[in-house]
Amino acid sequence: MVVNIAKKRELVARILNVGANRVRFEPDRLEDIADSITRENIRSLVKSGAIWTVQPKGSSRGRAIKKRSVWKVHGKGPGSKKGKKTARVGKKEVYVVRTRSMRYHLKVIKERKDITNDRYWDLYRKINGGQVRSLAHLRELVKEAKSS
Repeated sequence: MVVNIAKKRELVARILNVGANRVRFEPDRLEDIADSITRENIRSLVKSGAIWTVQPKGSSRGRAIKKRSVWKVHGKGPGSKKGKKTARVGKKEVYVVRTRSMRYHLKVIKERKDITNDRYWDLYRKINGGQVRSLAHLRELVKEAKSS
């Protein structure tokens, strides 16, 4: 009888609370692993070293640290900035980011059934018209809508 090792890998991943791709098996002990059917069997195989997990790769911070040191040397800190805030980030860009975040938040609230469809579109139009200042303001308006 052929045993699907992939299913064993998934079971081990659930037991050890890691992703399936991080699970490794000892090639010489595949028969033992195939025979193990209970969680207790698998835990004993982990203890004996037939099954183990590897660390995830992760992202190196080296380049970011190097870039930050250059940034500090170039004097781009808050004390060196001149001109209005909009000279570095445009008004339209700020508007687009704020509007998108508010629309996404509104969508999530609607999907959770915290507000009705009519109230959703009412708030959506208010965001479009610039009547909602920020996410905090939007949450306040939603809270008012819930209470009334």
